[in-house]
Amino acid sequence: MNRAQLEGFMVPRVGVTVDIHPRDLPIALIGTAGGALALWADAPAEIAVPVALLIVLDLRIRRWSRRA
Repeated sequence: MNRAQLEGFMVPRVGVTVDIHPRDLPIALIGTAGGALALWADAPAEIAVPVALLIVLDLRIRRWSRRA
């Protein structure tokens, strides 16, 4: 196959993998309660919601590359 034929296929390239998982229950409850408290105290939702999600969710960002 030449290069023009390979362009249509999905091939692994240097990239980023993002894994999102909920945290264990005690931490998730703390994040949810913290977010609710912030909204109850009239904090802007644009700030309170993302911060609560960062506490509740386990985010892992990995860079990977294909080794030759």
